[in-house]
Amino acid sequence: MAKDALELQGTGGGADQAFRWGVRAAAAMVLVVLAMVALSMTSRSGDVLGVMGLDFFGSRRWSEADELYGALPFLWGTLYTAVIAIVLAVPVSLGVALFVTQVAPPWLKKPMIYVLDLLAVVPSVVFGLWGVMVLSGELREVYLVMHRAVDWIPVLGDILGPSPQGRSFMTAGVILAIMITPIITSLSREVIETTPPGDKEAALALGATRWEMIRASVLPHSKGGLVAAVMLGLGRAMGETIAAALVIGSALGQTGINAFASGNSMPAVIANEWGEANDLHKSALVALAMTLFLLTIVINLSASAIVRRSMVRGRGAST
Repeated sequence: MAKDALELQGTGGGADQAFRWGVRAAAAMVLVVLAMVALSMTSRSGDVLGVMGLDFFGSRRWSEADELYGALPFLWGTLYTAVIAIVLAVPVSLGVALFVTQVAPPWLKKPMIYVLDLLAVVPSVVFGLWGVMVLSGELREVYLVMHRAVDWIPVLGDILGPSPQGRSFMTAGVILAIMITPIITSLSREVIETTPPGDKEAALALGATRWEMIRASVLPHSKGGLVAAVMLGLGRAMGETIAAALVIGSALGQTGINAFASGNSMPAVIANEWGEANDLHKSALVALAMTLFLLTIVINLSASAIVRRSMVRGRGAST
């Protein structure tokens, strides 16, 4: 029996080692693919960076005829629409997630989860077509009313600016917010449900109201995961192509804060111009893709750092 036990232990050790090397190879493969993508885009964008230098990131001029390519308007449009989407989506997403996990009765909870999961898998082109055919026309009048209401307020009157366009930064932000709300909500719901029941019951036993229990027990425990959910939604909003291309207006050179003005974004201009681009133009589009790639990596790393910091603080508070 001792011999059989040693043989089983040896077999198990070999299996563990094979599994260890297998998962290491899988992780290394992901890094290799990312490195290949980065090297390929860096190589393909070398032509335009050699011509434009750092002006590529700071210039507002984008002209194929003059071989001048400035990414600043598209960089601004990508960040601006993503911020609008996050501002609109996060309160709704967190509110729905808290309602589903803390308030909704069991007979309503399951249907709401099914609907949220269904919304998360709707193709982006569907949202884009609905936005350009229906929403953009209806929102233009809403934008006009909003501008008249706040025109006298400094800064806010500039953000909700004059001459509103149906296809604009704001419309793109609204469509992106609708698209990322199910994603942020689903992730937030999963995170919130990991809150230990004992923590919630202790707060209620001490006389806390439901909102006080959520504020004192649920949100502190879920903070890191909620930040990660928001960051993932931000990355999705920044990388969205078809929906943004259909409703943002495709205007060149726009870098103002007027959310009702037409503009453009990096994914949208890549999708719209790639088919007819010459070599230098394609190099400029690849450079835009590389910039977007680096931005998403920075966002993901920031989210990971925030989550780790929150977990460390949580362990310190628990001890």
